Amino acid sequence: MMARTPPDTPDPAPAKTARTKTNRTDGAARTDRAASDWTDPDCPVARTLDLVGDRWSLLVIRDAMDGAASFTDFQRRTGIARNILTDRLRKLLTHGLLAQRPAPSGRRQEYVLTDAGRDLFPVILTLRQWGERHAFALGESHSVLLDRHGTPVPDLTPVGADGALLNSDTTHVQRAA
Repeated sequence: MMARTPPDTPDPAPAKTARTKTNRTDGAARTDRAASDWTDPDCPVARTLDLVGDRWSLLVIRDAMDGAASFTDFQRRTGIARNILTDRLRKLLTHGLLAQRPAPSGRRQEYVLTDAGRDLFPVILTLRQWGERHAFALGESHSVLLDRHGTPVPDLTPVGADGALLNSDTTHVQRAA
């Protein structure tokens, strides 16, 4: 049983609109929704956007990947309003992307990425790299993602089983039967 979150940190209880079911060996929850609840029930991209496609959810995940753990950390880094942050943390907890655990002090709860949350790293990396190429003017300064050796992370480039570069011209979607 988890300790109650202190008064200055809203307690993100599970959302009432989504039912969660834990049946994975890593303990991550999955959303148990009817097909009609999804924007496009057969599309993994649409389902992902239904879960994390709002402006703030991916910024919370990004900051969790960068060491943010407390409500205050997330609010300070993003500038998000408390009520919106409370809602997004609740949603990310409900969908199994974040979990709560007692902070080292034992007085508060902190947020940590689950396996499902960490699996979003390539998504965050790809968004970052797209933004570096298309959201900044040439020569405009921006943050840089570095590996453990202090070297900028190289561009993520998808390749096929044969090693050939993949793009929208060399792939296609096979619809569910």
